[in-house]
Amino acid sequence: MTPRLAPVAPDERMRTDLQRGAEPLNIFRTLAHNPELMRKAMSLGNRFLFKGNRLDPRAREIMILRSAWRTGSVYEFGQHTLIGQRCGLSEAETARLARPDAGEWPGEEGLLVTVVDELSGTDTLADDTWARLRAAFDEPTIVEILLLPGFYRMLAGFLNATGVERETDTPGWPS
Repeated sequence: MTPRLAPVAPDERMRTDLQRGAEPLNIFRTLAHNPELMRKAMSLGNRFLFKGNRLDPRAREIMILRSAWRTGSVYEFGQHTLIGQRCGLSEAETARLARPDAGEWPGEEGLLVTVVDELSGTDTLADDTWARLRAAFDEPTIVEILLLPGFYRMLAGFLNATGVERETDTPGWPS
């Protein structure tokens, strides 16, 4: 797919905003059409990825990968496949998250897959899912759990609608 919004050429301000030495990813170069909104979106994204210590990184990546699959965002799925590997997800586990039934997940991980699936389908949780969530997590963590898939669903809509291309070293859907 040809991008509907071409990524902008990175400038020093973008590199400073991203605080990375590497070439900015296509998602950021496309969001940079609106620099202020890019910075605000990145602030929330950084909160979930780097400062969101309430949720275990592996659990977070399970939720993000499931959200990416539910929204059909191959870009997001590919980027988070790489991050998920660094957080301990195996290739087989990642592939299971890209199936309609998602396979079997133990304990809290299974609950988090259910949360993503229910929020993606109805934008709410069934009473039994809510009760399980309340029993497993404290309230600040529940807030993070409920906002995380929504943030990545928002990004997926942007990525899908604008046709952001994956970087050459980013995987696509599992085989």
